[in-house]
Amino acid sequence: MDLKDKIRVIPDFPQPGISFKDITTLLKDAEAFREAIKRLAAHFAGKQVDMIVGVESRGFLLGAPLAYEMGLGFTLIRKPGKLPGEVISVEYDLEYGKDGLEIHADAFPPGTRVLIVDDVMATGGTISAAIELTKKLGGQVVGLAFLIELNYLGGREKLADYDIAALVQYDD
Repeated sequence: MDLKDKIRVIPDFPQPGISFKDITTLLKDAEAFREAIKRLAAHFAGKQVDMIVGVESRGFLLGAPLAYEMGLGFTLIRKPGKLPGEVISVEYDLEYGKDGLEIHADAFPPGTRVLIVDDVMATGGTISAAIELTKKLGGQVVGLAFLIELNYLGGREKLADYDIAALVQYDD
């Protein structure tokens, strides 16, 4: 099954010149959604993963079923102010400004082998912040899983030290 055929591309959204990759069309197709999760699980089978971490918010849509498929626990990385209790935070640069991410301080114990999941790998900024949070908690990042990779934004080069699974590639 070609998963790329299941993703709707919307030109000029959210602004002119942007070609938005809408994964909702894949998610609503039970067979395609199941196939995507199975492919990600197969890529990381035997890699000694202890915990799945999903990045807000579409990383939750893939991370939770992936954790279920792999028989693992799941935890969240969220935007600031969304998690109750004690959190660990990191700020990162955007093209025009800054943003932040947080994880519960007790999300997993030091030494946990973590697979970080998000929907799209673009420039690598958000996922780099997620890696930093994971390391602040003493976690070991064993891989990065994405449904989509936007090759033209160069994120893979920033993340070359990691085992990356990206199921669908876009060159423009």
